Amino acid sequence: MSSEKKSHEAHSEWYELQYATQEAKNKAIELWEYDNAHQTINNWIHKRQLELTAPFVREKKSWLTVGDGYGFDANYFFAKGLDSTASDIAGTFLPLSKERGFIEKYAIENVEHLTFADNSYDYVFCKEAYHHFPRPYLGVYEMVRVAREAVILVEPHDPISKMPFLLALRNIFDRFDTRALQKYWKNRYSFETVGNYVFKLSEREMDKLANGMGLPAVAFKGINNNYYHPSYAQEKADDSSAAFRKIKRKLALHDFLVKASLMPSQVLCAVIFKKMPSEQVMKAMQQEGFQVHIFPPNPYAH
Repeated sequence: MSSEKKSHEAHSEWYELQYATQEAKNKAIELWEYDNAHQTINNWIHKRQLELTAPFVREKKSWLTVGDGYGFDANYFFAKGLDSTASDIAGTFLPLSKERGFIEKYAIENVEHLTFADNSYDYVFCKEAYHHFPRPYLGVYEMVRVAREAVILVEPHDPISKMPFLLALRNIFDRFDTRALQKYWKNRYSFETVGNYVFKLSEREMDKLANGMGLPAVAFKGINNNYYHPSYAQEKADDSSAAFRKIKRKLALHDFLVKASLMPSQVLCAVIFKKMPSEQVMKAMQQEGFQVHIFPPNPYAH
């Protein structure tokens, strides 16, 4: 069996292994309901990622979520009254989320072979799933195919393209021994337990991918958001929680370091436009702090 097929099978079976009983499945959903109702730190962390879509939810557009195993991402758009469909390679939780009214529509899909027609949805949203794909570019090509407006990825940020010192250090080490730096940079090459390599996002990589596909523009926004810990995940995300007060101090420090170009943002939102965004969307992105790269036309394209 090929490595990508093994990865697909491992990911599709993961939920059934983690939540083997109906009681375990119900508990997972009830925990999410608790987080929403009590505005916990866990809810705050996930909501910050979903709110990166703010410039694109002002109009009544249709959404497809990819790698949305529980349907909770699609619920974010559904709760705003938007036409949304949740999709994932696993069918463990999506029927349960529909039964409970969290989502209206879902599909069991392999991102490398989406069954939807071209231009089926205005936006395709993929949060924290791209790095699970064994062949992520195939996934991006498929998402772009079924999108009308844009594909939105939210993933860990690849630090090396934003850190000149780290890049220079790598170049020096690699000149003498390409394995030497791995002793200190443990996650230079990261793999998941199911077997796939962990892909991270970088602006340069997305620039190249979009240009190679002949697309007109991309946009980026980074945030610092790596503050999850199970010991305080269910505490309230307000000043009544000492853990949340500490998170806010960390966030302020990390935001300062990013602004001073001393560290990259922890999470990157990359928007790959299939057509030029409207004036309203461009203005909304500017208000939300997105950086937009508009590409020159290919002079040799026919």
